[in-house]
Amino acid sequence: MSDLKRRLAPHASISPVRQPWIEGAPGAPYFQTENGEPWHPIGYNDAISWVDLNGLFRRRDLPGVDRYLAGLAAQGTTVIRVMLEYAQIRHRHFERPAGVFVPAMIRLWDDFFAMAERRGLRFLITPFDTFWTWLRWDWHPYNRALGGPLASPAEFLLCGETRKAIKARLEFVVRRWGGSGAFFAWDLWNEIHPAQARDSADCFPEFIADLSGHVRRLERDLYGRSHPQTVSLFGPELEWRGHLPMNEPLFRHPDLDFATIHVYQMGTIDDPQNTVDPALDMARHVRAHLAEIRDMRPYLDTEHGPIHLFKDKKKTLPEDFDDEYFRHMQWAHLAAGGAGGGMRWPNRRPHRLTDGMRAAQAALSRFMPAIDWLSFRRVAIDAQVTSPAALHVTACGDDRQALVYLLRTDALNERGMVDRSAAPVSATLSIPGLASGRYRATGWDTVAGEPVAHLEGASRHGVLTLSLPPFAADLALAVRPLAG
Repeated sequence: MSDLKRRLAPHASISPVRQPWIEGAPGAPYFQTENGEPWHPIGYNDAISWVDLNGLFRRRDLPGVDRYLAGLAAQGTTVIRVMLEYAQIRHRHFERPAGVFVPAMIRLWDDFFAMAERRGLRFLITPFDTFWTWLRWDWHPYNRALGGPLASPAEFLLCGETRKAIKARLEFVVRRWGGSGAFFAWDLWNEIHPAQARDSADCFPEFIADLSGHVRRLERDLYGRSHPQTVSLFGPELEWRGHLPMNEPLFRHPDLDFATIHVYQMGTIDDPQNTVDPALDMARHVRAHLAEIRDMRPYLDTEHGPIHLFKDKKKTLPEDFDDEYFRHMQWAHLAAGGAGGGMRWPNRRPHRLTDGMRAAQAALSRFMPAIDWLSFRRVAIDAQVTSPAALHVTACGDDRQALVYLLRTDALNERGMVDRSAAPVSATLSIPGLASGRYRATGWDTVAGEPVAHLEGASRHGVLTLSLPPFAADLALAVRPLAG
């Protein structure tokens, strides 16, 4: 066998370490491993040309990347959302020319999958970086002027020859890396957009069905099962183009396994002035998106962050502000009913999460055993939870469990951060919907990542009332029945 054929042989560099596959939990809007253990998407967005992963390219620093991934795993990260190619620069295209897969990129992903498997990490893979593909169209291999199939990215979803090329790329990935448990799920199309179909969303259902069916048939033929699938959208488009038929394919398409939106609320999340309003808007969007889902498929945000401040205003948030903004949003996402804490797009220089954000994710991961997720058939209960006016409540629950996040709204300092030196607030909380019986509530310090209180009480007439310990800024609560 020639050296080139050996390097391109399927699974040439995949580690023998076997990770269980991830699947949707039957009857609950969360994820589990194939072994029936709960699994949570705690992670972020990274790119193969950014500072922490750049050592993969041409194997410039594989030990450095491996140390980085080991650190992520040790801090509770479970998943990285990453694009197969990152088209901002010329030398990370997966094909060159169209239809010819670049050996250096194949080797990069061989190494990346092997490292992820060893470290117990997983990938949410999306095959195209649609944002930079559009902006850097002049040098993208799919450009017809360079011998590719496509005249304009405005026809990405419509062109038959381009569809064949997309499916060929997906097939290559399925055959080479699709058998790996490090492959969490597919984001089959990053930020599907009407502009990619001549300002129409009419083709969305057919486009999704075609890609989904192609991938699922291949995976089932090769591996006897398939990885979860979703398609993402830049969230503001749901408001800007609300007249277009996008909700049905994004939230209810029968071929997709979970729903995801990139939550970039204008003015609060994309350009935050304080660390409270973004969390309130994150919770509002999660509730609204869950209301669009008619079955028990999971939902999660897979991009958020201060994109307008960073990209358009060329500013980076102060680190301590950014850490608090990040932490508040991840707990609001979880307590509103999302799976995990949402996935930040760094929007920092350099593009990486801060140590404080990593610590916040570690704290979230330590909280996860406090809820029995595989039996948690949550609905939003925010409006029914009674609390003092100074506290904003984000909560979801069923008749056996509840998850509550309390965030002070009356103690912002001049920088827009919650003043953690403010006099602690005491509160009595009434949680509806719980079946009669005794319950235990675990109060969780979201900064330290540890329990700070264990409260017990009885639900009477469907309401559990708890006297909370004093706290200065925020508090998470996990409520479960007492054993016996």
